[in-house]
Amino acid sequence: MSLLSVHDLSKSFGPVDLFAGVSFSISRGARLALVGPNGIGKTTLLRILLGLEDPSGGTVTRAKNLRIGYLPQEAGFEMEGTVWDFCLAPFAGLIARQEELHRLEAEMAEAGRAEAILERYGKLQEQFERQGGYTYTTRIQQVLTGLGFAPADFHLPLEHLSGGQRTRAYLAHLLLSDPDLLLLDEPTNHLDIAAVEWLEGYLAQWPGAALIVSHDRYFLDAVCNGLLEMTPAGLEYYPGNYTAYLHERQARAERRQEIFEAEKEKLLKEVEYIKKNISGQNVSQAKGRLRRLSRIVQAIEQIGFEAALNQKWAETADEVTIAASPFGVEEAERRVRALRSPVRTLPRLRLNLRTAGRSGELVLRTSNLIVGYPGRVLFRAPDIVLRRGECAALIGPNGAGKTTFLRTILGEIPPLSGEVTLGASLHVGYFAQAHEGLNPSNTLMQEIETLMPHWLPGQIRDYLGKFLFSGDDVYKTVAMISGGERGRLALAKLALQDTNLLLLDEPTNHLDIPSQEVLQAVLDDYAGTILLVTHDRYLIDALATQIWEINPDETSLDVFEGTYSQRKEERARLAALRAAETEAARPAASRRREASEAVKAERRRLARLQELENKIAALEAELAALGARLENPPADPARVAQLGRDYARVQYEMDGLLNEWEALQT
Repeated sequence: MSLLSVHDLSKSFGPVDLFAGVSFSISRGARLALVGPNGIGKTTLLRILLGLEDPSGGTVTRAKNLRIGYLPQEAGFEMEGTVWDFCLAPFAGLIARQEELHRLEAEMAEAGRAEAILERYGKLQEQFERQGGYTYTTRIQQVLTGLGFAPADFHLPLEHLSGGQRTRAYLAHLLLSDPDLLLLDEPTNHLDIAAVEWLEGYLAQWPGAALIVSHDRYFLDAVCNGLLEMTPAGLEYYPGNYTAYLHERQARAERRQEIFEAEKEKLLKEVEYIKKNISGQNVSQAKGRLRRLSRIVQAIEQIGFEAALNQKWAETADEVTIAASPFGVEEAERRVRALRSPVRTLPRLRLNLRTAGRSGELVLRTSNLIVGYPGRVLFRAPDIVLRRGECAALIGPNGAGKTTFLRTILGEIPPLSGEVTLGASLHVGYFAQAHEGLNPSNTLMQEIETLMPHWLPGQIRDYLGKFLFSGDDVYKTVAMISGGERGRLALAKLALQDTNLLLLDEPTNHLDIPSQEVLQAVLDDYAGTILLVTHDRYLIDALATQIWEINPDETSLDVFEGTYSQRKEERARLAALRAAETEAARPAASRRREASEAVKAERRRLARLQELENKIAALEAELAALGARLENPPADPARVAQLGRDYARVQYEMDGLLNEWEALQT
């Protein structure tokens, strides 16, 4: 059964069509990724699904009583109280039941209506336990810790948090609310790698459905079982995760291109037949073919190649407008040759990194290096060596010192101790995370002109066009453009430099997936050396030959020679090995002692079970006697009240013993 269905949805802003022809459904347990270039309307579509915006056309059907949780990309949340209070809010009903249980417990020793109270108490307690009443505080702690909050942060006032912290607190609140459907718009923003990996694990075992907008390709690989690709022509579904989508997208494009070329060739052969016979003996047949060809070409032009060729003409006729008279022969040939392939390619970043001459074999070496600021050590590094042509990925939690390390390598910040040695013949290109190299008051044209003062304005405009800046965009100031546009501008400037060592600090931030794919391909072809700081694990896994991980708890830097996936596998192997070694290293006497203690514990369990059964039997007899006396109560009201209190006391005591007996049995 579908939780939510969308049919032929479209959205326009004035004369501008954002998207059209969008149809899909979300079933229980679905984990769908929604991908497409920036500006295609992904966030707008999420808001339409929620009912926050109206579509221009089409319908959205939601299951009855559907509970939707929505994480917007921007942190404009209405939030009050502390982080803990905010995460308690989804459990308001449980907390009310808990308070009711406490009230009933206090009344049971005094009330004369013992049976009625006990019955109410038993039902409420069962419901409370079934809905997680005894575990909800543990769940809150697990979710907050998983999303990167330290225990000391739990009781911070929300108004004191940064935008990223508020987004994480809101995400925790959503996860704890257990909605039927989660709509997540860039959920991995503001999360470090450890928090993203925790979220992957949480969503993998979560029973609800999710529609996720994310530029994190590794996250989509781990979480999603289906993918919806938005393009100006509509939306297309692909089963599987992101990697499966890449293969299937390529295969579909190739099949469509082959079919298009074959069908277009057939149409051109039809044109040739008509040209040869329109004035000959077969003129009647040629005119009939011309009428048919005219209809087909007009249908293709209006509803697309696949739709026109894959459905019957009776269906097509309702969707297209056909001219009363057929084309002339020359017009038919011109229109057939002008037919465009159904394989559409959106404008893509055209990036080419120029490489300076070869550097020396040794690119970077550290010796006894300590990175940080006066009075604060961030980490101590082993003696590192980075050689020509290698790519090292520097990872670690936010604030661990990754950018500080890059600035130490560049000589902008002195090390606390030790030294960094750069190799010979190096030409360094630096991509700063905050794009400090851009002047906010400059236009995009002026930014390029600072590096290429001899270029004519037309050359600069053409160059910026390769980075998807068109029209009057080139006259905007840096202060006016978005984070993604600043990233593309910074890449445009980097590509104008002759380098053989790239220091890249979060180069994929704010880039849409098509641009990330282009950047990955360009960096893969780069002939120089790369030191990469990024949370993009897909990029790390594709490029890195070394992983440098900062461990802030131990103020250390760990070096792994290999890819990110190999590092994960090695960590899992070492963890299993350590567990086995720990077990094997325990002295035989210790294992015998544990076995002896287990035997003793089992004996104690059996003895306690027998003791409980004896006590329960005695209490049952006492309860039966009190029940019989209450069936024929004495005339004294005070005596009746005392009997009721005794009945409640015995019942309460017996319930406790029964719970203990059940626990020991299991």
